[in-house]
Amino acid sequence: SPKDGGYQEEVGLGAGCVCVIVCVSEWDAPVVVLLSVCVRALVCAGERIGLMSGVEGGRERLLSSALLSWMLLLTVSCLGLGLVRAMGKEEKRQLRDQVLEMFDHAYQNYMEHAYPADELMPLTCRGRVRGLEPSRGDVDDALGKFSLTLVDTLDTLALLNQIEEFEVAVKRVISDVHLDNDIVVSVFETNIRVLGGLLGGHTMALTLRDQGEQMQWYNDELLDMAKELGYRLLPAFNTTSGLPYPRVNLKYGLRRPEAKTGTETDTCTACAGTLILEFAALSRLSGNPVFEQHARKALDFLWEKRQRNSNLVGTTINIHTGDWVRRDSGVGAGIDSYYEYLFKAYILLGDDGYLQRFNTHYAAIMKYISQPPLLLDVHIHKPMLNARTWMDALLAFFPGLQVLKGDIRPAIETHEMLYQVTKKHNFLPEAFTTDFRVHWAQHPLRPEFAESTYFLYKATGDKYYLEVGKTIIENLNKYARVPCGFAAMKDVRTGSHEDRMDSFFLAEMFKYLYLLFAEKDDILFDVEDYIFTTEAHLLPLWLSTNFTKNSNNQTAGYIDLDDSNFDWSCPNTQVLFPNDPSYANSIREPFKNVVAKTCPKANIRQEGGGDEPGTRSHLRARDFMANNPEHLELLKKMGVSLIHLKDGRVQLVQHANQAASAHDAEDGLRFMQEMIELSSQQQKEQLPPRAVQIISHPFLGRMVLTAGPAQFGTELSKITSGVRGFVAKCEPYNGCLEITNPELIKGKIALMQRGHCMFAEKARNAQKAGALGGIVIDDNEGSSSDTAPLFQMAGDGRNTDDVTIPMLFLFNKEGHIILNAMQEYQEVEVLLSDKAKDRNLDMGDSEQNAEDDLHSTGSNPASFECQSEATSYIKTPCSEKLDESASQCDTSGQSIIPDTKTPQCDVLCGSDQNPITAASDVSSDTGDVNDQGVQRTDSHGTTEDEQGSCAQTSGQGKKGTDGEVETEQESNPNISQETESRTIDSLLSDWKEEIDAFEMMDKDEL
Repeated sequence: SPKDGGYQEEVGLGAGCVCVIVCVSEWDAPVVVLLSVCVRALVCAGERIGLMSGVEGGRERLLSSALLSWMLLLTVSCLGLGLVRAMGKEEKRQLRDQVLEMFDHAYQNYMEHAYPADELMPLTCRGRVRGLEPSRGDVDDALGKFSLTLVDTLDTLALLNQIEEFEVAVKRVISDVHLDNDIVVSVFETNIRVLGGLLGGHTMALTLRDQGEQMQWYNDELLDMAKELGYRLLPAFNTTSGLPYPRVNLKYGLRRPEAKTGTETDTCTACAGTLILEFAALSRLSGNPVFEQHARKALDFLWEKRQRNSNLVGTTINIHTGDWVRRDSGVGAGIDSYYEYLFKAYILLGDDGYLQRFNTHYAAIMKYISQPPLLLDVHIHKPMLNARTWMDALLAFFPGLQVLKGDIRPAIETHEMLYQVTKKHNFLPEAFTTDFRVHWAQHPLRPEFAESTYFLYKATGDKYYLEVGKTIIENLNKYARVPCGFAAMKDVRTGSHEDRMDSFFLAEMFKYLYLLFAEKDDILFDVEDYIFTTEAHLLPLWLSTNFTKNSNNQTAGYIDLDDSNFDWSCPNTQVLFPNDPSYANSIREPFKNVVAKTCPKANIRQEGGGDEPGTRSHLRARDFMANNPEHLELLKKMGVSLIHLKDGRVQLVQHANQAASAHDAEDGLRFMQEMIELSSQQQKEQLPPRAVQIISHPFLGRMVLTAGPAQFGTELSKITSGVRGFVAKCEPYNGCLEITNPELIKGKIALMQRGHCMFAEKARNAQKAGALGGIVIDDNEGSSSDTAPLFQMAGDGRNTDDVTIPMLFLFNKEGHIILNAMQEYQEVEVLLSDKAKDRNLDMGDSEQNAEDDLHSTGSNPASFECQSEATSYIKTPCSEKLDESASQCDTSGQSIIPDTKTPQCDVLCGSDQNPITAASDVSSDTGDVNDQGVQRTDSHGTTEDEQGSCAQTSGQGKKGTDGEVETEQESNPNISQETESRTIDSLLSDWKEEIDAFEMMDKDEL
């Protein structure tokens, strides 16, 4: 009960308040929090009732409804507070002091053993000087012989209240640091670390000088150095696009022979889009608008080059043409700070255009990239397809950015996932898979996770995040601390060290950890008056009013966007009750075990048939079938949504709050975890596509179908000649039960339909029936390899060493080419191989026999030459003539990536009486083409083959003069044909947008 009895009588909540104290008597701090919550709830409720019926008339209703609301709030709070021990003020103060001690250990060792070198090598206790140590590649581009660590740490000294050391450090930078060194540096790293460090130091010097005690001698020397550095970076912007070169020589700029740079063509999106804060601050502090103008132009260009359908940007862009070089898009390495600077540019500069751009991108991120709690890269032109199955550590900044945006829930979810990964590996690995295994084992003491922890603590007031910060401190001291500083982790699995301590460790890590545990009185200035750059340098918010506006420094006008998803509403619980720990905990709880290696123990939930908790059975991932109605109903109860993708795959997403009950939500989490583990067992090394080559008459090896490999069975790359045999359909066609026609399957290639069971089960049944190999045909009508990514058949989660036959996967349209050929020609022979074989070498006998048959019958040649773009293209050797008897170009069997811009060829079948040629008029003169010529045969239109029947086309092939073969067809507007010769280079240029989706294919096959 509050000490002031009058307050108790006024609100009439004495009993409720006493109950609160009983609930939380073990915890000291939450008592005050909940009492504060009570008052704020009454105030908000009073305002709402007063608006409807007047304050006086609503007073009684206010008290009764407030009592009910308070009791509900009481229940939630009492349940939530027992989950995490509240950290007391004394422990918090001790952790703050520990952060200061750790900073001193790192900083003093740098000054003693490394200064004036750029960075400290903590294992060998010496400085890293570029050129004297073995090159580390691009990592060394941050080093410019300008005492990088000292410059990067200036405002950290001021924030940590080490004013005397700050003043000494500023004097050292002014007297010792030179910016005209003949050295090539990264424009991005030099901007955020050195230019940002100088500006942050200048800002802190002004703040301390204005307080009237320290830094009275300071006369903008750091700002003068920042201007000098800005001018030395400007030559990098000498491009037609306005995007900067990735590197510049501090002394010679670009292009001169002495510069040793200026030939690059590509830069990352973050490299070009993470300039506006520092450059705009430099312009507004110095009065020269040129820096801000160049940074704005680069941002404008990136915005214009976004993918307009998805509103995403790629990772790497050509600085001259603006073409995307890498089209994968995420929120991690290569893009991360581009999004951060769009939003923070709005905060710092007050330009609404930046906010509108950020909101556009953010909506796309949440639609395509965010798969709570994961953030997975996608293709910008096919955003429903994931570009990778792992995440990098740099995305750990994103929850902090979401906090600034005001989107708290996904921030809490992703941060919790990252925390679970941290607890599993002690640090965030540089990259980790979707099942939270190590992908890249290094950890260079990155601060992004600590950054998001700090912002979430500020937003929620949840002391859980103090415990997270404590974990970070303990791990740093236990695993990274060495006698001469803190060493980066070479491998988080083994705990081995790397002889490096990057400048950002001092510039960022200790800022965020100190702010997490410090009280407001521990800081000499109000941190709310500043914004953090991506390197955690402090820039003052008053810069938004410190510049004369002009047209060159304003973003273009934009149509207002609907941002209603993020509107505030009253009452908003996080505004009214910002320190309610139950809110964040309710979001975190479903993700507590998401990273655990194994599912919860079986004895937690017993298998059974009842509906009561502890007796119900749950769906196991390896038993799940996407077309089983019972399974789908179970998924719905568990809060798992199933999305059918266009390529036939399914995507699973779980929302625990949509489950029928808490137990069902638990089952859903278990199911998703099992599915991730099952997927990880199947995620072996990416295999290249395989080939199914039809070698029987009349194809003779010219028809090559792109096939997906299997992660089990015989590896075709180890069989030089491939596996050759006639094809036969299994009964049952899905191959999920014992084959009932083994006499037909034995010694042949078994055809099976996808669905109803695991791929490995189909393979075992076909193998048992005596098949030489198997082909699984997609059951998704209309699917084709020209519109879907490469499909690999995975195992069933068990040992598949018993499968010894080769298995391949064909999409629906490619599979129907074989099925329709079987209808027309009965006996169809194929070759399963890792690459298409040369017809002349491997299929000469079949071709000779076919030609003999043609001559003996005397009939005009018939060919089945309608080709899917994803299957084959005819490569015509130089000066080779078309054989009049065969009426076909010879083929090398070379497969080429499909062009999705051209409609795919549907299968054309010809009857024995009316043989046809799918190509339009083909003359023997067309045989004389360049070696690089590629003759492509396309047939556009809709045929009946998609329904399983063969399209009949009448018209007798006529033999014209000079060996010309003509084809007469019925007037059918749905069937058109095209023959064109193009070079491989021109084809690849047309297909450039598809290359990324098929990057796993060998260059030889491209």
